[in-house]
Amino acid sequence: MFAFLAEFSGVFSPLNIFRYITFRTGGAIFTALIFVFLFGPGLIQLLRLKQGKGQPIRADGPETHLAKKGTPTMGGLMILSGLLVATLLWANLRSPYVWILLFVLLGFGAIGFYDDYLKVTKQTHAGFSSKARLALEFLIAGLAVTAVMMVTREPLNTSIFFPFIKDLSINIGYLMILFGAFVIVGSGNAVNLTDGLDGLAIVPVMIAAGTFGVIAYLSGNAFFANYLQITHVPGTGEIIVIIGALIGAGLGFLWFNAPPAHIFMGDTGSLALGGLIGTIAVAVKHEIVLLVVGGLFVLEAVSVIVQVVSFKLTGKRVFRMAPIHHHFEKKGWSEPQVVVRFWIIAFVLALAGLSTLKLR
Repeated sequence: MFAFLAEFSGVFSPLNIFRYITFRTGGAIFTALIFVFLFGPGLIQLLRLKQGKGQPIRADGPETHLAKKGTPTMGGLMILSGLLVATLLWANLRSPYVWILLFVLLGFGAIGFYDDYLKVTKQTHAGFSSKARLALEFLIAGLAVTAVMMVTREPLNTSIFFPFIKDLSINIGYLMILFGAFVIVGSGNAVNLTDGLDGLAIVPVMIAAGTFGVIAYLSGNAFFANYLQITHVPGTGEIIVIIGALIGAGLGFLWFNAPPAHIFMGDTGSLALGGLIGTIAVAVKHEIVLLVVGGLFVLEAVSVIVQVVSFKLTGKRVFRMAPIHHHFEKKGWSEPQVVVRFWIIAFVLALAGLSTLKLR
């Protein structure tokens, strides 16, 4: 909304500042942060009254988690509302990437909300049917990838690019829809699996998002893209405003989610934010780099897959409990130790992902 004010800079020159993506990104960060600070406590109180027993706690989980009984979930509503308000105020609403990203964010958020609703009302971990949930996720992701392909020039829109190797790409044609949808759905569910401890998911999400914010800004700028020899995707620079809103809302949420958490993110937030990051990776043509930057999420998802496959084939478990953050809890690590150490891993992986921009 505020981006339109730049059109009147001829009448009042200071309005020209709204042309700058960096200024609007800063505005989005502070707007989302203040919004969550102002409305967060009220939302927590409302969810506490509506949910009663709060999110069900796994009986087979770490014993320390039993003390969390009664903590409300669906805290993702706090993040998504702050992100949405800040984006609508500060992003250039003429950018198709803004609407594509909001489509995935709200679509995945709705799926996660319904899953949380079922878990809370039925006091079970079953939630939404996994097959129906995945089908809806792939439908939303497929539509988003198709839209990204429509607004991206050929043959860039159907090509996969590889880090570290200059000019290496593979044009996979319309298979890009399937590939991109897999990236988005995989990202959403990997972040969802990571959300198991107070503050564990939100900080790595902000780190990964901030990393892709840098990539989006550089990819959207022809000069920087040419200098770094990365793919130039016109228009993607606007994505950094949405990422700024995510970081602001995430910081506000962390204030209430820090141990001991007053509210859990729930599938409402984790699925939506993971899907958003995956969509950004597809839009800026850095899908492979997401494996590095989001390596912590990949590790969490792989630990679950390995655990399930091993148990079905051999009857034995590889980890004491999956996802892997619970494994370390079972080994005696305290919850803060697991959380902070995983934050460190996420930060190191983000630096490794950024290094792919120059090592070509």
